[in-house]
Amino acid sequence: MQKGIKIASLYLIATLFVAISLYFVVEKSMYLMYALPILLGIIMLYIFSYDKVIFLIAFLTPLSINLEGLGLNIGLSLSVPVEPLLFGVLFFFIAKLLYEKKFDNKITRHPISIVIYIMFIWILITTITSEIPLVSAKYLLSRIWFVIPAYFVCAKLFKNPKNINKFVWLYIAGLTIVIVYTITNHAMNGFSGNSAHWVMTPFYNDHTAYGAALAIYLVINAAFIFIPNIKPQKRILIIISFAILCVAMVLSSCRAAWLSIIAVIGVLVCVLLKIKFRFILTVVIVLITMFFTFRHQIIDVMERNEQDSSNNLLEHVQSITNISTDASNLERLNRWSSALRLFEERPFFGWGPGTYQFVYAPYQLSVNKTIITTNYGDGGNAHSEYIGALAEMGVIGSLIVVLLVIVSVYKGLTTYKKAKNKESKILVLAATLAIISYFTHGVLNNFLDTDKLAIPVWSCLAIITVIDVYHSGKTNYYDSISEDQQALNQ
Repeated sequence: MQKGIKIASLYLIATLFVAISLYFVVEKSMYLMYALPILLGIIMLYIFSYDKVIFLIAFLTPLSINLEGLGLNIGLSLSVPVEPLLFGVLFFFIAKLLYEKKFDNKITRHPISIVIYIMFIWILITTITSEIPLVSAKYLLSRIWFVIPAYFVCAKLFKNPKNINKFVWLYIAGLTIVIVYTITNHAMNGFSGNSAHWVMTPFYNDHTAYGAALAIYLVINAAFIFIPNIKPQKRILIIISFAILCVAMVLSSCRAAWLSIIAVIGVLVCVLLKIKFRFILTVVIVLITMFFTFRHQIIDVMERNEQDSSNNLLEHVQSITNISTDASNLERLNRWSSALRLFEERPFFGWGPGTYQFVYAPYQLSVNKTIITTNYGDGGNAHSEYIGALAEMGVIGSLIVVLLVIVSVYKGLTTYKKAKNKESKILVLAATLAIISYFTHGVLNNFLDTDKLAIPVWSCLAIITVIDVYHSGKTNYYDSISEDQQALNQ
């Protein structure tokens, strides 16, 4: 009897839903009603299978499209469907936290987590002192809905080691779709150097963000080739995926991404030769010091390079140091010099998170302007994670970025050294090298305010954290599936 009532109720609800949907579509022309089942399905995932929302975000992030890129001026730069999904994860995370009044102490007390808290505190302080508080408040909110889902929620999810694999490969699957679209579009334009800058739109706004994402997952994909106990068929698919990413990387014409891969190879060689972290850090500091010491001589040499960007691969590489005629390089120098003038005026608190593009125009010198210079705040940011933070959040803001890099790389390399199983060693090293790749790229560009790179970067930091506190001590990587994973879905 009860079973019959349940079946009848289901049919009644379904009939009512169809009738209401038809009314709104036919009589009111509200075609968005067609999206209602999808919306209800996603809400059900949030309630009953939280982890699948994260996997959905991983797959959709490369495929998300910014509404501004579509010419939809709604007064908000929103990447759909990923950012609304991230906001939903943030909402349910806070609700769950308030209800349970606890979170995993091993994750919350990890050094990387502590640096993240410091980052948020300083962003909040500089938002209060911001030149444009509303812009900075939006920046703070977006940073929260990137970091909490991609770092804290993913860290809990990754306690089940199989979920790391799922997350990575779902992102690569979405990225592969974008690669196929981009290469096809590129081919239709004769693989020209100019078209390489925009053929990935509307998924990526230009080739630099696209190249940064490719570099991160090229490193991670390469690591999976060496994971033990993988079936031959799967290993072949991994190698094919790696080859696709390599081709995409070359065709991206992103010189910053190529440099980041060179940096990764250099660090990898040091790791394999068992060179200690403090030696690597010392070398980096010495190189930076030498650059600033001999910067005038280095600039003189670079100014004699007149090789512009080219379809020829070798010539394109040579154009990296051209600061005499290459418009892209010259504009980057213009943005940096403007950022430094902003910093000189407000060295401690900066002008406020996210405000650079709205305040830098008056600080450009006519001698530094290029053919692609803009005075309307529509040309992007400072093109550097470090210099951008310096202008927007002062010296402390920039030091926090440096601290995040140092702590992340240090914990990644020490975890690699102490890990007792090969899977943990390979994955934590891959995540660490991916972080090095991004923050090397970050010298020349900054994308942590976009979902396209925020999700990969913060999830890589989550991988380092979780392997450090949960998986590195196991002799068998798949020894146990964390009970906390079950709690996540409840």
